[in-house]
Amino acid sequence: MKKINLAISGCLGRMGQQLIKSSKNNKNFRLAALTENKAISKKISGIKLDVNTEEAFKKTDVIIDFTVPKGLFNLKKLYFRKDRVGIPKCRLTKKVIKKDMAWCDDANHKKYNEEIKTVNKDLKENLYRKDHKYDYIISISHNEKKIPNKGSAVFIHLTNDYKVTAGCIALKKKDFEILLKLINKKTKIKIG
Repeated sequence: MKKINLAISGCLGRMGQQLIKSSKNNKNFRLAALTENKAISKKISGIKLDVNTEEAFKKTDVIIDFTVPKGLFNLKKLYFRKDRVGIPKCRLTKKVIKKDMAWCDDANHKKYNEEIKTVNKDLKENLYRKDHKYDYIISISHNEKKIPNKGSAVFIHLTNDYKVTAGCIALKKKDFEILLKLINKKTKIKIG
């Protein structure tokens, strides 16, 4: 069987690093490209880091992207765990997170980059979590046209430690709650 040439974009983040480790232990994959949004002079596993360009991905079969998107985005909806944070005061559209709520991250599915209700673990990013990272989530207008592999489940959510996320923006709870008082349906977020 031919090995699959794998590219990992956002390779310096926590998820990118985990995928590098996993792919090195899997005989079906060969790391072909490691990229970031900006030029970084570094090698990982003998591969020189590259910038995200078509040229960098030329010899790859699969691209896994953990980079944060760049651009100006609308804030769409505030999702929240009512059992943990109550009903927040905010001028965005609000929705309570329930146990069966998720976000579809399967690029081949018709509901790609949308909120879904499902029990299928392969199609989704669960919104109802045991940890507190998704006690508050704000969805943004990234990839609204649902272009496959351009990214899904890009949120503003909570963190305790400001470590790298899998493509999202993370804030401490007190900062998030200050943000909620300042934003409305016309607010935009500039990333990058």
